[in-house]
Amino acid sequence: MIKKIIINILPPFFLQILKYIKKKFLLKKKLKTSEQNIDLYFTEEMANILETWGERNAWIEIQHFFLGKEKNKILDIACGTGKVIQILNQNLNIKEVYGCDISDLLISKAISRGINRNYLKICDATKMPYKENDFDYSYSIGSLEHFNINGIKDFLMGCKKITKFESLHLIPVSKSGQNQGWITTYQSYYNNSINWWLEICSKIFEKKIKILDSSWEDEISVGKWLILKK
Repeated sequence: MIKKIIINILPPFFLQILKYIKKKFLLKKKLKTSEQNIDLYFTEEMANILETWGERNAWIEIQHFFLGKEKNKILDIACGTGKVIQILNQNLNIKEVYGCDISDLLISKAISRGINRNYLKICDATKMPYKENDFDYSYSIGSLEHFNINGIKDFLMGCKKITKFESLHLIPVSKSGQNQGWITTYQSYYNNSINWWLEICSKIFEKKIKILDSSWEDEISVGKWLILKK
């Protein structure tokens, strides 16, 4: 109630200042544990954020990876509202793009935008219910870093199992090059060095790894694409 009153009274300029201060404060805050706050992914606020956040960078880049792969079967892990699936369907004419997400709300948004419900599953990315080599490619965009260490390993092991060729993942890497650990802004995640990620990935994908720059960035991180070969 109080929050609504403040929003109605304060001019937009002051609201932006308050949001900035809050964000800067949270950037310095480290969580005591590396557990996800998955409640966030069951909100309309998050659904709205997922509709636009990668349109100037990651969503353009993923199209370059899959250009010429119209006949491949692809899995979008943590697909959210299905925006990227729709982009690949419409822009590249890739019809077999499947998606999974832990949030039934987000999956319902994907269905409402016209994605075949038979291509979508509600599941935890660390326990994906797919068969070995079920997909030619799999990918995630801004998701892998939100899992704890065991979750990241289970996520990647699942990708290796269900993917024939390559699994692609956009992750944030700390601009400082240091391992800043498990932090929180709006979401909680690991903001660590590329070497930290390589150490984890190489144990699962046997060093068949490429790293490409992404144009995505924020105040403390830059984007990197992990290209993990089977």
